[in-house]
Amino acid sequence: MKKQFILFCMILVALAPVCFAQASPAKPAKSASSEKAITDLEKSAWESYKNKQADAFKKLMSQDYCGAYADALKTLDMEVADMAKADLRDYSLADMKVVFPSADVAVTRYKATIQQTSEGKDMSGTYNSASVWVKKSGKWLEVLHTEVKAQ
Repeated sequence: MKKQFILFCMILVALAPVCFAQASPAKPAKSASSEKAITDLEKSAWESYKNKQADAFKKLMSQDYCGAYADALKTLDMEVADMAKADLRDYSLADMKVVFPSADVAVTRYKATIQQTSEGKDMSGTYNSASVWVKKSGKWLEVLHTEVKAQ
């Protein structure tokens, strides 16, 4: 019995530092100004797309950008090519939420209601959208955008 008690105490002493060393989850870096900055960038991307301002649009995107849609996975060059074929007449963004999993990553989610045709096809409707922004060299760039038509 004495050996078991000593063994138990040794295990307890060995495990105690492991238990107390568990780091508490870090609070995501989040502030009202950071949220506004990301929201403004998201709106700028939509506005530059609507106005077919390819250079302004590209400045907001990472070179390794990916668009994920029902019809295809798109590179930045593909998005810009699609911009030339699209006629985004009007849009509104609603219920936008921004979260910061880390200080240099922001994730947005929102509903986009659009009036648009692309290559003569009506694309109008409400879409559930999400984007990922990453801070690179002090500048926020969009690395991923996805949307699916709401049902």
